[in-house]
Amino acid sequence: MFHWKKKSLNHEDRPKGVEPYMILLHYTGMHSMAEAKERLSDPESKVSAHYLIDVNGAVFDLVPEDKRAWHAGVSYWAGESDINSVSIGIEIVNKGHEFGYKPFPLSQMKAVLRLCREIKGRNNITHVLGHSDVAPERKQDPGELFDWQWLSEHGIGLWPDPTDEEIAKAKDLVRKDFEVRKLFDAYGYNKAAAYIDVVTAFHRHYLPQTFLSETQGVVHMETVACLLSLIRQQKIIMG
Repeated sequence: MFHWKKKSLNHEDRPKGVEPYMILLHYTGMHSMAEAKERLSDPESKVSAHYLIDVNGAVFDLVPEDKRAWHAGVSYWAGESDINSVSIGIEIVNKGHEFGYKPFPLSQMKAVLRLCREIKGRNNITHVLGHSDVAPERKQDPGELFDWQWLSEHGIGLWPDPTDEEIAKAKDLVRKDFEVRKLFDAYGYNKAAAYIDVVTAFHRHYLPQTFLSETQGVVHMETVACLLSLIRQQKIIMG
């Protein structure tokens, strides 16, 4: 890890008694690493993150983990609307959808994995999410090309693995929009967000092939089965 001399001053104390339990992943969505660094430390930008990971895997620490960085914006997950206070933010260098979105190289993914493991070793982390999960109406990052499945296979974050029972239940629920929406709410998505945006964010994260190949925001049996699987896994983690 590189201890960047020009630390970001865009942070504050976490609320008294609040400890981070979430890792929130972003892409920078800027032209270069240097541009992202500058923005994350510019007092005028009023944005920051705890860590920044370059394409080659170099990791820069910008804000101490015990401080509240400013990376989530207006966001929500599982009843919590102050995501900055309960999360550790990681910015991953990628030009993003606006400037030339590309897959994340293995060297960068390995750095994300190492850093997330280290963060989990220091904190009681129960959620690993993307910016688009907590702000589905505003954000797309880290996006459908981020390899969430690989990360989960190495112990970071959840990945759906539906049981036969969950698949059977999904076949019954798939046309019951009201019931499906309650499942999205139960997993953690914002019940006030537009349904199409929630479904799109879910596909972008957990069913990227569906996101890339089909009309956005359309719920399928596989969508519901994966959602049921994730709810089951999250309940186990939360005890």
